[in-house]
Amino acid sequence: MASSALGATLAVLASLIITANTLVAIALLRLIQKSSSKGLYFVLNLAVADAMVGFTVMGLVMDEFSQPFYPPQIFCVLRMAFVTSSSAASILSLIMVACDRHLAIRKPFHYFQLVTGLRVGVRLVGLWLVAAIIGFLPVLSPSLQKISTDEKCSFFGVFHPAYMLTVFCVGFFPALFLFIYLYCDMLKIASVHVQHIQKVEHAGLAGGCPPSRTTSDMKAMRTVAMLIGCFTLSWLPFFIASIVQTVCLECFPYRVIENYLWLLGLCNSLLNPLLYSYWQKDVRLQLSQLAAGMKRRVLLHLGNGRRFPGRGTKSLPTVSCLRLQD
Repeated sequence: MASSALGATLAVLASLIITANTLVAIALLRLIQKSSSKGLYFVLNLAVADAMVGFTVMGLVMDEFSQPFYPPQIFCVLRMAFVTSSSAASILSLIMVACDRHLAIRKPFHYFQLVTGLRVGVRLVGLWLVAAIIGFLPVLSPSLQKISTDEKCSFFGVFHPAYMLTVFCVGFFPALFLFIYLYCDMLKIASVHVQHIQKVEHAGLAGGCPPSRTTSDMKAMRTVAMLIGCFTLSWLPFFIASIVQTVCLECFPYRVIENYLWLLGLCNSLLNPLLYSYWQKDVRLQLSQLAAGMKRRVLLHLGNGRRFPGRGTKSLPTVSCLRLQD
């Protein structure tokens, strides 16, 4: 019963993650066609990585609904490697988005010269290579695997504690500290801009023009702050409990970590597209246009299906050119 409830929860969560990120990815693709900003590719990559998290979770849903299930060791290692790689790609994409916004605020006049298509492509390729190495390292090195006796695939059932501890300490906490540093630096830069504008307004040189640059900086900071906050609240309990579990096997029930705290971490892949589409006006506009286009197609399809000859439709009278001339 508990396994079925967990499987249903995972199925609903994975479906929402895939749907939300797919819609945001479509909106971003349409926005990229109209914009010259290469930084949108980092946000698009975040949506793709989060959608992959949803697809990998779907595989775990099948395991939950097929209990008792005794998969081979390599099957579980590969499955959890895909889950780890997609989650790592999502976290690394968040870092890329934060770094891109930080660069846009710190060096606004050189941003388009620094963020070129080639550099963005190299960074994205490097991101996925690092994510693949993190996830598939136990596959390449059997010494990082652990013989599983469970009925389902799980992190603590197939990965060695040393590998888990290394990933958590080397991956998560440096990323969290980098997030905090970037946000604090952006806050300092924005405060300097505000002081400069106040000096200009006090000297009577502003001319009544709105501080668009400061407004843009504050919007970028607000988006990054929300992403960082949700990332911390979603993943921090899982990583702390996992470190405790890795160091002291009897201190914390790992079932609680995998059945509840890991679900909380997965919710971050659902919150990312929701937050970005809510705070970014351009993305909201593209989503509304996409929804309006789908609504028109549905109504047009229904309207065509309901048109029958002689029923509720009247043909317009034809008027010849001669009558119009008369």
